[in-house]
Amino acid sequence: MAAVKETDTVILYDPEKEKKYFLNLSLSKGKFNTDRGEIELESLIGKPYGSFIETHKGFKYIILPCTVVDFIMHKLNRLTQIVYPKDAAFIALKLNVKPGDTVIESGIGSGAMTAVFAHIVGENGKVISYEKREEFIKNALSNLRKLGYENRVITKHKDIAEGFEETEVDAVFLDVREPWLYIHHAYKALKTGNMLGILVPTVNQIIETLKKLQELPFMDIEVCEILLRKYKTVPERLRPEDRMPAHTAFLIFARKLPQETENGSL
Repeated sequence: MAAVKETDTVILYDPEKEKKYFLNLSLSKGKFNTDRGEIELESLIGKPYGSFIETHKGFKYIILPCTVVDFIMHKLNRLTQIVYPKDAAFIALKLNVKPGDTVIESGIGSGAMTAVFAHIVGENGKVISYEKREEFIKNALSNLRKLGYENRVITKHKDIAEGFEETEVDAVFLDVREPWLYIHHAYKALKTGNMLGILVPTVNQIIETLKKLQELPFMDIEVCEILLRKYKTVPERLRPEDRMPAHTAFLIFARKLPQETENGSL
């Protein structure tokens, strides 16, 4: 069974009140105060996940691992709108991101999509994130540090109008205001046959993006949105929740084809 490390972000769960506390052990020292007493944080290190920890008043909390989704939805410090998990998981699968891959993204935002990519590529992969606003880079790296993913991410404080420095990368993801201005750069950076993903919030942006995609050798062009409807978990009155997290963004995907040769064939 996995044990708590001093760099982990953990959940302390109160089963009686069904209350969660999130804390990052690398940034928190000394004692942690709950409404049921104090916990010595050092005493968490080495304990197996799923075990109990007691406060000085004798109340027990269950130690649980903080998942990437937990962190994004509850602890991520946001300076921007984020890519929500319902979209992020689909994006990662459509781009075929896997362990060991190199992924380019722009921009980094608050680091939510970056964290998902870093989680998947693992210790042997890299996420290369281009961002022209330094405050976003600093905040995103702070978020990634709390997940232990900072070493999997290379940030470049650079405007992508100048192009990407990398070639033959496994996937490219654009989350910028005018993605159609940079699709030719994404094309040059991608491996042939691999996927480009684009996120935009409005229909107007889709139209301009599609026009540009049709000018370049891309296939499997697709536009979609992900709608998520949750249900109340009460067996006696099972029904949808009153609010639905519906539209958050439009997603555009395309697969790179090779450039035409001099004789016109692909």
